[in-house]
Amino acid sequence: MDEFGDTVDPEDIDRFAAQSASWWDPGGSFRPLHHINPVRIDFVRRQLLAHFHRDTRSLSPFTGLKLADIGCGGGLVAEPMTRLGFRVTGLDADAQAIATARAHAAASGLIDYRVADIETLVRAGEQFDVVLALEIVEHVTDRDAFLAALAALVKPGGALVGATLNRTPRSFALAIVGAEYVLGWVPRGTHDWRRFVRPSEFVLGLRRAGLTTTCLAGLGYDWQRGGWSESSDLSVNYMLVAVRRPTIGG
Repeated sequence: MDEFGDTVDPEDIDRFAAQSASWWDPGGSFRPLHHINPVRIDFVRRQLLAHFHRDTRSLSPFTGLKLADIGCGGGLVAEPMTRLGFRVTGLDADAQAIATARAHAAASGLIDYRVADIETLVRAGEQFDVVLALEIVEHVTDRDAFLAALAALVKPGGALVGATLNRTPRSFALAIVGAEYVLGWVPRGTHDWRRFVRPSEFVLGLRRAGLTTTCLAGLGYDWQRGGWSESSDLSVNYMLVAVRRPTIGG
């Protein structure tokens, strides 16, 4: 029996596959990700510059490092990571999303996009300097197995960056009722509030798998300005960084 069970939800994959043509449409089904992307990418860049002690003035400071974007979708984050110098592997169980990602990145041809689940990488023994798990943890069927698989992909001395939704009454009101039913930012049924992840659950799951969380930050929406920004409020959206300590002598 495999150490990691199947974490993919076929119904969730079908739901996203039906929207795959709009991944790169700023006004389409994935417009919230387009709006939140600059804040997420800035967070990832700053945190990893500090972790790997890279030159903040460089346009491609992460040259020589391998990054896995788990649940990469249409490549909204994978492409910017490539431009920052990473050698990127983008993984998604949605074949249509991967087809969209490959088509959009065809000019560069630098991203290794794969239609697979995370267990495939783990069984192959692959590891990366950086693993991204952005807006994916809340969609898996077995959170503990998924967090263990994520951790297994992180090299000693490497880092994981995650982003997800907290399971609070406020997140139900804003992310489910508000975003799906009132404002229509995302299609109804996109999220299951019961799968939202409290920061303590995320941190503990990673700790059990050998990763130490070093940073937690919230993502807040300014209703007056109509934009997203990093905040100290973790009650709805939040991001974290966790690291695997280098081996002795490594």
